[in-house]
Amino acid sequence: MSDLPGIVVTGASGRMGQMLIETITGSDRARLVGCVERAGHDWVGRDAGEAMGGAALGVTVTDDPLEAFAKAQAVIDFTSPAATVEFAGLAAQARAVHVIGTTGMTDEQIAALSPAARHAVIVRAGNMSLGVNLLVQLTRRVAQALDEDFDIEVVEAHHRHKVDAPSGTALMLGEAAAEGRGVDLRDVADRGRDGITGARKRGDIGFSAIRGGDVVGEHDVIFAADGERIVLRHLASDRAIFARGALKAALWGQGQKPGEYDMMNVLGL
Repeated sequence: MSDLPGIVVTGASGRMGQMLIETITGSDRARLVGCVERAGHDWVGRDAGEAMGGAALGVTVTDDPLEAFAKAQAVIDFTSPAATVEFAGLAAQARAVHVIGTTGMTDEQIAALSPAARHAVIVRAGNMSLGVNLLVQLTRRVAQALDEDFDIEVVEAHHRHKVDAPSGTALMLGEAAAEGRGVDLRDVADRGRDGITGARKRGDIGFSAIRGGDVVGEHDVIFAADGERIVLRHLASDRAIFARGALKAALWGQGQKPGEYDMMNVLGL
């Protein structure tokens, strides 16, 4: 077992953190070697399994990420943008693969990952699922095939606790549509409509966000023209798909050259 890649989970107490812990401990391809939480969190100092209400796992939750990363081959990180930037530098020091599922990062925060990627592998994606990444590919191809007579709308739905909008996946889909059309998403994105907005601008890519209940994740890309619509859709009913994808990325990153990668690289797409 000791020759299996050791993985640290940051944000261990969160929904994704707990799902990642379950996925890693249930895998025969990796082992859980660390769990990180913020200083002052009531999980710090406790066994991760017991903190989750189950059997002990022999892994104590710590608020010292550098100590945890030092004994790991990979770090899986679904936390906050500021924390992720900090973790990137620490993971690079440990030469650990850094798998980033954090969303809501600004362009500046994404750029701040580049120094770390000179020393270690970073795999960053707004969504880790195979189905969503196939949807991204389809969106790019359909956008490339259709002209601006087809308006593009990205509609996403998530649970009430999600703090960023549009979702990272919605932005991935918007980027794919913009690439298909040969434009920069920053020039054509319409991310907010309220009041008397006027007619839709030809060529814009619109975003709509729905928040409520326990929705895991739903994404539609709508291509709408006069008389017809094409709808590409992905529905996630279990966040375990994201944990499995993140674990796949952590394992894929072993032995890769330092640099910035995404799930398209991991999945060979």
